[in-house]
Amino acid sequence: AMEKSYVSVFLLLIVISCALAKDAGKKDTKDTTVKPKLPQTLSRGWGDQLIWTQTYEEALFRAKHSQKPLMIIHHLEDCPHSQALKKVFAEHKDIQKLAEKFILLNLVYETTDKNLAPDGQYVPRVLFIDPSLTVRADITGRYSNRLYAYEPSDISLLYSNMQKALKLLKTEL
Repeated sequence: AMEKSYVSVFLLLIVISCALAKDAGKKDTKDTTVKPKLPQTLSRGWGDQLIWTQTYEEALFRAKHSQKPLMIIHHLEDCPHSQALKKVFAEHKDIQKLAEKFILLNLVYETTDKNLAPDGQYVPRVLFIDPSLTVRADITGRYSNRLYAYEPSDISLLYSNMQKALKLLKTEL
């Protein structure tokens, strides 16, 4: 195990020195203060201040062990509906605050778990899973043909559904 950590530190040093060398060569030409673009985080823009899990498996594990409900957002980067929902979700202060009480996961791909697509694989769709790892298929949006879809105009419904997911928790545990 020791050798391994030495190797990773060594690699990191190589990477840092390459980056420094690159910057040193460019210094005189770039005087303008350009804010470095932050690397794409796990939030993918849904709430950069929030803690997002990386995989479905990790999210399930955390939900079970923290006794917090899990909120999963399926979306696609090139889907205008996903983009529109993401914008209002990220800008909604109450939602961002309430989201801290959840284990969070946003996915740009489908999992193999059929329970996450109770009525099909479409985006955007938002599903809640309680700490007993039961998909709350009963927490739905307003569209009968796509039960877990939300439009930007449905953001207050999504907010109340988040509250519902937390409330159900208190009554059932």
